[in-house]
Amino acid sequence: MTPGEPLIRWDWILAHLGDIGQRLIQHLVLTGIALGVGLALSLALGIWAARRPVVYGPVTWVAGVLYTIPSLALFALLIPFTGLSLLTAEIGLVSYTLLILIRNVVAGIQAVPAEVRESARGMGYTRRQILWRIELPLALGIIIAGIRVAAITTIGLVTVTALIGQGGLGFFIVQGIQLFFSTPLIVGASLSVLLAVTVDALLVRLQRWVTPWARA
Repeated sequence: MTPGEPLIRWDWILAHLGDIGQRLIQHLVLTGIALGVGLALSLALGIWAARRPVVYGPVTWVAGVLYTIPSLALFALLIPFTGLSLLTAEIGLVSYTLLILIRNVVAGIQAVPAEVRESARGMGYTRRQILWRIELPLALGIIIAGIRVAAITTIGLVTVTALIGQGGLGFFIVQGIQLFFSTPLIVGASLSVLLAVTVDALLVRLQRWVTPWARA
């Protein structure tokens, strides 16, 4: 950025609207894949841990180790095996969702009152029916709360994957830093924050919609 140059060049933004839209979609896709895969894995592991408390400690320990590895270090470890690819980005992003989501899945299932389960058994529900018709629906509020945290975390981490060529809006942040040009940097950072706030607001509405009893 040269002296006297404006902080934001609107002509640059207007000339790159198509690229901005494309990077925004890429950011959403990267986030959506990570959350979808992370939620599927966490549901399976969380249900298993809730059914067998002895495995809860080891499962959360492994997820915790993955969560504490710095993102750049994790990508560096993966690159020799998976290259500068979408797979590398998603392995890292999914890893950071697991601890949050597994804990919330287990907490949600364990929060279901024992008398509710007993009533369901008395009505002839099988163990699988109790899980899918009673436990998971009642646990949705806690699970979605975990998804909110994981979503915001993932949206922020997606920007880091720009360093391996998969960054969505992070591309503009890296570009702005490399070129000492504030406009793309501000565009990337601002849209990332706006995206996180918007996604969180939508998830809050979803949480209220699927848990009307909590709202009442």
